Amino acid sequence: MTSTPSGMPGTADDSAELLPIASGARTRAALRTLIRPDRGRALLGLGVLVGATAVGLLVQPLLGRIVDIVADGRPADALTLPVVLLLVVAVVQGVTTTLGLTQVARLGETVLARLREQFVERALQLPADRLERAGAGDLTARVTGDVARVAEAVRSALPEMARSVLAIVLTLGAMALLDVRFLLAALLAVPVQALTARWYVRRAVTVYADQRVANGAQQQQLLETIGGAVTVRGHRLEEQHTEKSARRSRKAVELTMRSVHLVLGFYARLHIAEYIGLAAVLVTGFFLVRDGSVSIGTATAAALYFHSLFGPVNAALVLLDDAQSAAAGLARLVGVTDIEESAVQLPHQRTEAGAAVTVDAVSHAYGPGRTVLHEVSLTLRAGEHVALVGTSGAGKSTLARLVAGVQQPTGGTVSVAQSAPGPAGPSVVLVTQEVHVFTGTLAEDLRLARPDATDADLRTALATVHALEWAEALPEGLATVVGEGGHRLDPARAQQLALARLVLADPPVAVLDEATAEAGSAGARTLERSAEAALAGRTALVVAHRLTQAVAADRIVVLEAGRVVESGTHDELRTADGPYATLWRAWSGSRAAPHL
Repeated sequence: MTSTPSGMPGTADDSAELLPIASGARTRAALRTLIRPDRGRALLGLGVLVGATAVGLLVQPLLGRIVDIVADGRPADALTLPVVLLLVVAVVQGVTTTLGLTQVARLGETVLARLREQFVERALQLPADRLERAGAGDLTARVTGDVARVAEAVRSALPEMARSVLAIVLTLGAMALLDVRFLLAALLAVPVQALTARWYVRRAVTVYADQRVANGAQQQQLLETIGGAVTVRGHRLEEQHTEKSARRSRKAVELTMRSVHLVLGFYARLHIAEYIGLAAVLVTGFFLVRDGSVSIGTATAAALYFHSLFGPVNAALVLLDDAQSAAAGLARLVGVTDIEESAVQLPHQRTEAGAAVTVDAVSHAYGPGRTVLHEVSLTLRAGEHVALVGTSGAGKSTLARLVAGVQQPTGGTVSVAQSAPGPAGPSVVLVTQEVHVFTGTLAEDLRLARPDATDADLRTALATVHALEWAEALPEGLATVVGEGGHRLDPARAQQLALARLVLADPPVAVLDEATAEAGSAGARTLERSAEAALAGRTALVVAHRLTQAVAADRIVVLEAGRVVESGTHDELRTADGPYATLWRAWSGSRAAPHL
């Protein structure tokens, strides 16, 4: 849930910093890059479709031949050959068209899968504050609506467009072979069609791009309102939020209606072009037959050729509707995949000798006037366990997320030593209080951290965090389906699952952000022991939910209002009688404890 400076959820304005949208040139370049690994399949599909279309063009001359046979009064058996050839043409065209469209469809699905993978990979790497500024609705609209539009275009529009363009080009060539004057007559429709396409494209690009943005804003508002429903009701903001949702919905509907009117005008202009072209071909045929330049059958073939263009031409132009919508969606997807690598990755730089993590003069703000950290400097030695302590709002979780690379600082640098990563590759792994159990078997959930882990590796990781006993007691052991629709894990067990993932990932640096907050419930000591075992042998930064975690740490760092105010061991800080000593006395019961 996104909060505004006032702290009230759901009051995000329309000035959200949306995720980038790629330019047309960049989108085309990205598309070429995506297709490049499958150039062979693309050429094969194109070649087969060309052959299928060329074979199909034999239908009109054969029908014209039949017309000439009948017009000349020849015997009925003279019709046998052209009729048999028509059947052969139908079979060959059907088979080759199927093969060609199959290749094109496979190409499209492959490219779409590659784009999805790039999008998801980059979206998962985006700093959390970048996503918060854009709003969850923007990313949700891209990963649902935009992907759906592109997928629909790939599965239907792309094959049909390829076939239509080939049909148009080859049919016009066939008309020229009959008599170039038929081609010239048919081309009278082109100016109207070209002006129609230009009229449509110039308006559609803006309309569809605005429509996607409006849909994203609408989803964002709904997500914020639903996510903050309790607060909205508590502050009697129902009417305000309803009005905002209605306003954004009206905007989305208005743009949808604009697109509908645009399509209706588009079709009307296409019908005019068809009438002009067909009339011109028929009149040309009349004069050519009268002059004896061509036979009735040839004129019939020319008219049938032009009539056969209705479908491909209209399909190609109508598909501009899908193409423009898909292009707008593709630009939004490429915009995310193109976000610079430096903006989504935690820098792995050399730190001072013996240091695993160096935080140098780091500041962070969630917006103007919302600075959370102020030039914080901190060094974690290799193998050292450091506990972050402070009252609520001190900036502990923000600092933890910066060290983990989930967010990027607005000032200063976070450097991680270039030590050898674990089997799965990560240098830093973050475990928070909010654990998600993915739908699937327990084994699959664990292998998210290390896909090549064997069942023995999974059992070892579970045993390390004291979770093997209950895991094997599940109805089907590691094969038990957990998550939505499966076996529900209570919060403590879900946290142990997250810690087992940490063990499997085996990073040199681990960050725990109140990862043992369930320690206040039954089995609290087991959960704390699980965390201790998971951190053994690693450099660790722990946001302490309970001060018992701070006592066990090698060093304690105290934050107040986004600044480091104390650092030392438990005994040193108690003796110093500063902020930590005050927190310790309050927590241990001498007075009401502030919320940590």
